Amino acid sequence: MKIIRTVGEMQAFSDEARARGKRIGFTPTMGYLHEGHLSLVRASKADNDLTVASIYVNPTQFGPTEDLEKYPRDLARDQELLEHEGCEALFYPDNESMYPPGFQTELRVKSITDHLCGASRPWHFPGVALIVAKLFNMVKPHRAYFGQKDYQQARVIRRMVIDLNFDLEVVVCPIVRETDGLAMSSRNAYLSDEEREQAIVLSQALEEANEMYREGERDALKLKNRISLTIQRAPLAKIDYCEVVDGETIQPIERVEGTGVAALAVFFGKTRLIDNHILGEPWNLSP
Repeated sequence: MKIIRTVGEMQAFSDEARARGKRIGFTPTMGYLHEGHLSLVRASKADNDLTVASIYVNPTQFGPTEDLEKYPRDLARDQELLEHEGCEALFYPDNESMYPPGFQTELRVKSITDHLCGASRPWHFPGVALIVAKLFNMVKPHRAYFGQKDYQQARVIRRMVIDLNFDLEVVVCPIVRETDGLAMSSRNAYLSDEEREQAIVLSQALEEANEMYREGERDALKLKNRISLTIQRAPLAKIDYCEVVDGETIQPIERVEGTGVAALAVFFGKTRLIDNHILGEPWNLSP
């Protein structure tokens, strides 16, 4: 696997691959990889001639009191995992490459970021959109792979790709869960044993709401209340939000008429976990 550190080298790698008619798949990550990330790499390997992964902990998507400095990192382990999956290249830029001196540009995808994580972390999606746009220009992929666990993020990226005419396809892959239902996340490493035990309430709450939907319930408030009441069974859980939104616009709805998504963010101690489920879809707890 080729390790690429500079923007120029990354662009040259992709230009040469494209000149040979190779299709490039891309998985952007912040590292500390788990099975969820690796499932995206495998999807890219299945669809494309070359797969590039990136590892970059992007400072502009963290708030001033958030966990930027403490965010888990293990480059040697990540590199070994990617090599095992047959990833052809790892792009591992530094901050100066991504935000050169005098950097002034901002990027915001409106409306779709007004709710859920965008309401409680208003700085987050402008940082995400900006860094992903930059990575697209550096890696020059034909397809980019994101996980459904970050459902709102995936919608933001798809909207940005359409609005800015990026010549690539955004592929969203299913959530990968632990055997007890907890969505895989790098931040799970922060949880104490007791917090980890109680965190399974998140998937349980979503599963219960999904079962209500499958039995005919379409009132979004009733679905949302079920999620909230179930989460409150966990003494250490503190709800940031639990909502039922339109799957396309990410706007709150009163009734689920088309695609509805149940989404939540919950703190266990200082660790904020997110999860979601597309209502009506089968529930799968297998990793």
